[in-house]
Order: sequence, then structure tokens, then C-alpha cells
Amino acid sequence: MKIAVVGAGNGGCAVAADMAYRGLHVTLVKTSNAMHDDNFEFLKKHNGKMTLLDFGENGSMNPQDLEVVKKEGHIANVTRDLAVLSEMDVILIYIQTNYHEELIKKIAPYIQDGQILLINPGYFSTAYVLKYCGNKKISVVEAQSSFIDGRIMEPGFFKVGFRNVRNPLGVYPAKNLPIVKEKLEQLGFPFYYMDSVVGAALHNPNMIVHTIGSVLSIPMIDAMGNDFCMYHRAFTEHAWNVLEKLDNEKMDILETMGFERLSYVEACKFRNSLDDEKDAKEVFFSYAAMPTRAKGPVTVNSRYITEDVPQGLVMLESLGKALAISTPIATSLIEIAGAALGQDFRAHGRTPERLGEENIKKILEDCR
Repeated sequence: MKIAVVGAGNGGCAVAADMAYRGLHVTLVKTSNAMHDDNFEFLKKHNGKMTLLDFGENGSMNPQDLEVVKKEGHIANVTRDLAVLSEMDVILIYIQTNYHEELIKKIAPYIQDGQILLINPGYFSTAYVLKYCGNKKISVVEAQSSFIDGRIMEPGFFKVGFRNVRNPLGVYPAKNLPIVKEKLEQLGFPFYYMDSVVGAALHNPNMIVHTIGSVLSIPMIDAMGNDFCMYHRAFTEHAWNVLEKLDNEKMDILETMGFERLSYVEACKFRNSLDDEKDAKEVFFSYAAMPTRAKGPVTVNSRYITEDVPQGLVMLESLGKALAISTPIATSLIEIAGAALGQDFRAHGRTPERLGEENIKKILEDCR
């Protein structure tokens, strides 16, 4: 089976190296010259060698208790040529969600019938696939969050911070679930298959945790810079109250659309812990307190705001308007973030109009 990872940032390099380490044939495709070019050039010169500084076999909530293990993967092909996608069985998209529509439009000519397109995170990008690849007989899979968390520390080396113990996925069309499951199980990640891509789209944790953690911490980010760690600093008692209000807005929308009310912390617990008896809020704060948590955001003008406000909160607000559901917290965060950075995040955010209302209807009909 041939697999491509599109996106050579932190997440893309980690999952590509992890699959290569386990013997899978992986192609890594870089889509821009914006970041991580030094790492990409290193991979090209060293036969795709990427070393994961990992802990334990499957990750742990207590990495300090485990010996660091070096896992060396050799990515079979490292390229900028999108045409290679036509040869693939499974394509994983691992780029910032701000660029999903542009990328999907670019790769559409190379997408072939029978392929699986896994978008991580999804944020409802199935609608963009229908918009540009609607005539293709493919399977679209949306994930909630990256399977492996961490950072590229230097060219060729990735430090693993955490691995999800379960990775919820939604599949479109739903009838393709059996063949999708058969192929994706070969990737080696612990997947869980949801009823639809809608749950995967709206349970992207970054829409809640990145936006609250960064927007409410703007003065602290400015003051601390490179020393700021959102997970260690941002979620005080009163910030948590705001987070729960935002989460309720999301759940109101899910419920109105006919889906289960599932809180942020319960979704977090499902991804991060196999102990179903644990308190969900306790699981989150254990996760947040891990010493392996990466620093960041170190500047206010970061993807925590510039990605997750327009792609997450603007989408939430616009869905709320379409369903006549009030979203005052989402709206306030959009306004504050826009004022802080001097940007109109609604101008390029995700809305039903941009995703295509007819595409959203197709997705909802498929769920039912």
C-alpha cells in the first residue's frame, strides 16, 4: 500500500516518520516554502531519515517515568511534486486548515477513484472535497486532532510530546466505512470510527482550547514570549468558566443538527485516556500538566489564533446563525482576536457559504 502525507510541518513529519519506522511505504509532500525548509532539505539529503525521540510503546501520561527511545524511520520519497498523489492508495493531509481549500483545489486533478483522503484535522473540509472533487469516487475521512503531538527540535529529529490512545475518525460516504477501515488499520494508529464526519469536524479540540487559551492570555503571551506554555498557564478557574460556556455553544449546535451533546473534556478524555472511570476534567488537567508539553504560543500572531479563530470559531458562529442559535462567546472571541491583531477573521473564515451549503446538506443527509 502506498501512502502520502501532504504537509511537512510538525504533524506531517511525525506521522510520516512513524509509519516509515513501522515499514510502510510513505511519500512526504511539502506544499510551501513557509516553514521547516531546513528539515525538508535534511530529509532529501539523508534518504528521508527522520528520528522520533519517543517514550514508551504507545505514549504515556507519565513520560518522565519512561526511557526515551529513538525510532528511526526512512521516508521512501520526499518531494514537492503533487503529481505523485495519483499513485497513492491513502493520502493524509496535514497542513494548517487555513490552506485546506486552496490545497484541495490544487490536488483535485491528481485524485483518483478508489483513493482515501484523510484530513487531519478536518474542520468540515469534506465540504471542500465535494466542492472540487465531487465527481470522484473516493472516501473522505476527517480526524479530530493529530495522532502524535510534539515538535521538530532540529533537522531530522522530532520530539514526541504525546500520542492519542484513541483517534476518532468520521467517514464520508458512510457506506465506504468497511473498506476505509480495512485500509486505515494498516497505518498502525489506534483509530475509532464515529458515525459521521460532523462529529469529527466539530470536536476538533483546537476550536475550544487554542482559542480560549490564547485569546484570554494575550497579555501573558506578550510578556512571557518564548517562556509561555498555554497548557501550563492559561486554564485558570475563571478562564475555564469561559471555556465551558463556549463548549456549550458548540454542543447546542451539535444537538440542533441531530448529534449527541459531547463536552470538550469528555472528547479529550476519550482521545487521551483508556481509563473510562476517570473524571474527564481531571484527565484534561493531567494532560495539560505533562512536562513534555511544548512551549507556545510564543507570539499572539500565531496559528492558535490566526487558524483556529477563522477556521473554528467563525465556522461555529456561522453555523449558529444558520440554525438560529446564539453564540455570544464565540462572537466575542472573534471580535477580541480581530481587534488585537487588526484582522477581519470573518473575511476569510469558514462559513456555510464558503464550504457550500449544498455540500453541507449532502454530508448531513449521508449521516442520516
